[in-house]
Amino acid sequence: MALPDQLKKAIIQMPAKEKDKLLLRLITKDKTLSDRLHFELIEDSATIPERREEIIGRILRTSKSNQNTPGWILMDMRNLSGDIAYHVKVTKDKIGSIELNLFLMNTFMEEYASILKTYSSRADTCALYLAKKAQVILNAFTKLDEDYRVDYMKDTNRMLASLYTLCSKMYARQMEIPKELES
Repeated sequence: MALPDQLKKAIIQMPAKEKDKLLLRLITKDKTLSDRLHFELIEDSATIPERREEIIGRILRTSKSNQNTPGWILMDMRNLSGDIAYHVKVTKDKIGSIELNLFLMNTFMEEYASILKTYSSRADTCALYLAKKAQVILNAFTKLDEDYRVDYMKDTNRMLASLYTLCSKMYARQMEIPKELES
């Protein structure tokens, strides 16, 4: 929301103590902003590796919970994907976004290959999600600097291979997702 120029000038002219009180009240109303300021000011932006490890741990724990339907798998993947998105929103960790999303896809596609192997009406939504998620990862991957791409080429090709062996292969073909990337 844009502020009128007159209001901006009035806020700037307020005493510092008043501005600080208002600022603190506003920050408490926005959890994302509060977390981001905590990350930048208190953690000094140095805790990205720990934050990544925590998300990797959650992915591993969740993937071991023995889901028996594509619907439950999809629900878990969406929840974890939201955690990754929030991590990126707070930390601006673009490399972590690719790394964590690749780890999520590879972990779940390998752990639940037997359930996701054949296409069925029950697996349709999950199959579409896998293909779309792979497309998003590939788009981010192609925007990476060449030096970083080399680091994630193996995991990306592993994801693509799984994508074409599971129920998602029809959607992957429709979306023209490559079967393999060349280095």
